[in-house]
Amino acid sequence: MAGAVVLALLLLLAAMAAASVAAAGGCAGEAFSANRAYAACSDLPRLGASLHWTYDRGAGGELSVAFVAAPAAPGGWVAWGLNPAGDGMAGAQALVAVPSSSGAWEVRTYNISGYALGEPGPIAFPASDLAAELGADGRVRVFGTLSLAAYGGAGVLNQVWQVGPAVTGGVPAPHAMGGANLAAKAKLDLLTQTTTAASSSDAITKKRNIHGLLNAVSWGILLPMGAILARYLKTFRSADPAWFYLHVSCQLIGYGVGVAGWATGINLGNMSNGITYTLHRNIGIIVFALGTLQIFALFLRPKKENKYRVYWNMYHHSVGYTVIILGITNIFKGMTILGVEQRWKTAYVAVLCLLGVAAIILEVVTWGMVVKRRNAESKTFNSASNGHLPRHV
Repeated sequence: MAGAVVLALLLLLAAMAAASVAAAGGCAGEAFSANRAYAACSDLPRLGASLHWTYDRGAGGELSVAFVAAPAAPGGWVAWGLNPAGDGMAGAQALVAVPSSSGAWEVRTYNISGYALGEPGPIAFPASDLAAELGADGRVRVFGTLSLAAYGGAGVLNQVWQVGPAVTGGVPAPHAMGGANLAAKAKLDLLTQTTTAASSSDAITKKRNIHGLLNAVSWGILLPMGAILARYLKTFRSADPAWFYLHVSCQLIGYGVGVAGWATGINLGNMSNGITYTLHRNIGIIVFALGTLQIFALFLRPKKENKYRVYWNMYHHSVGYTVIILGITNIFKGMTILGVEQRWKTAYVAVLCLLGVAAIILEVVTWGMVVKRRNAESKTFNSASNGHLPRHV
């Protein structure tokens, strides 16, 4: 009996030890130099960062923090800040850690008024005890104390953080514009000692993904499929006029889905003030405009025997292929902006390769049919011509 009790106690202790080890994972297992310790910590939802803090309301609203993150590349920079004016970059009061020429790390303060970092200077939250160091694990620890007294010791604050790839001439290079970078913001609750991902950033990320998916399916898959159907199926006489209705159906569905994707992009632009992807936006506008022109041109399509039909065909083909090329180009630009995983890029490239292989096979088959048909017609014509030649006596 006593042995069973001892065994049970040992198992309980082992379970408690395992739970303790598990709890020590993530931010809870972090140890800092100079015996720095903090009352609370949170693993932030983006960029593999974490925040540690102690909030002393009685000491004039002092917030002592340690921000931990790995730069986007060796020699890069990391930053963390509070934004009393909003939940994004503009208005953030930031601590930016950069490597100095001596190899040591230094912390600069930035009052970010727009969507560029600007010059270092005083921030709205008086900062002290600033320091930074690079750990053996490649992550940078940024330390500092901010005075929140001027803000009445607010309990919930907007926090933002970021990582960059390089520092050139002492100036931090722009960070990536992928989904994780743009969504690196959250609520910091000093009273409950928790952080909560900003719901608006999740909503924007979801809309970005929807925008990308709709445009990839429409301009990047359905429209090329419709072009392939029109180019090759009409060679088969048995497929006339079915090829035309298949082509029109595919293009109309693709255009409808593309309009939805384009409208989502416009909405995203309105939601992301100060963030502009000029080339991506301009290509999108051109694709939408030319696609719309194609739809209206369908109603002006001359009959086959009309002398202007050849000019309409030239216009229709040139504009159609332009839309497809620009659409596919813009999809890859969008993937770069979103920072999608390589597997999604690979999957889309695989789809394009399948369409390309199908087009090549159909090109060979249809050209073979055309050549045979022309040879047969030529023989028929020659036979008919020889039969009407006058006989010489």
